[in-house]
Amino acid sequence: MLPAETLDPGTLAAAALVLSGSYLVFGLTGFGSTVLALPLLVYLMPLKLAVPLLLLLDFVASLVLMRHVPRGVRMDELGRLIPFLLAGLVLGATLLVRLPEKPLLGVLGVFLVVYASYGFLRRAGAPRFSPAWCAPFGLAGGAFSAMFGTGGVVLAAYITARIHDKTELRATSAAAIFFNACVRLVLFGALGLLGQEQLWTAWLVLLPCALLGLFLGTRLHARVPAPGVVRAIYAILLVAGASLLLRVAG
Repeated sequence: MLPAETLDPGTLAAAALVLSGSYLVFGLTGFGSTVLALPLLVYLMPLKLAVPLLLLLDFVASLVLMRHVPRGVRMDELGRLIPFLLAGLVLGATLLVRLPEKPLLGVLGVFLVVYASYGFLRRAGAPRFSPAWCAPFGLAGGAFSAMFGTGGVVLAAYITARIHDKTELRATSAAAIFFNACVRLVLFGALGLLGQEQLWTAWLVLLPCALLGLFLGTRLHARVPAPGVVRAIYAILLVAGASLLLRVAG
């Protein structure tokens, strides 16, 4: 079991604002909850507390959203991806527990800068990947999911490049992310990351804030232009990634 971390009321209030905004964005765009929340939360709490907290929140949010996902999961694509995803999850969880926080934050900063730059520069339309790309994307998606909870965007990039039917794409992405969350719950439990004293208190306090943001984002989905929101997310991630790199260098 990892040592307990004290979260004072001011920290919880700031985390509530971060999570409400992050899940509002998730409701608007269908992505961005963890990748937007984590670089802000690590200024409020240790990484080894923030990652399992976001996992518990994402698990509940994914259960809520799975009710609205139609049938159409591409089991052939999931079958190729899952073995590499599992290997990446084990690797990432091991690194999260064993490595000190500073190098992990450096990796997160690089990931955010690269991902945000890719989002700004990529052209419209999804690329096309061969099935062999399931290996690097599965490994990277699993590793970043376990270390930071941000691997969902890596998995989505692969699935989007393989599936072009909207119904199948949404269903397969949702199934991959839900499976990812279930495996991480087992791994984090086995490694003691879910045994932190403050984790469950923080989760109970912050869950209503996350669900409120998800509800508002879902209601605003038809009224707010998604492309503008997505570009704003990339800008925030670029600043957050650069800030983390400066923090690690300092």
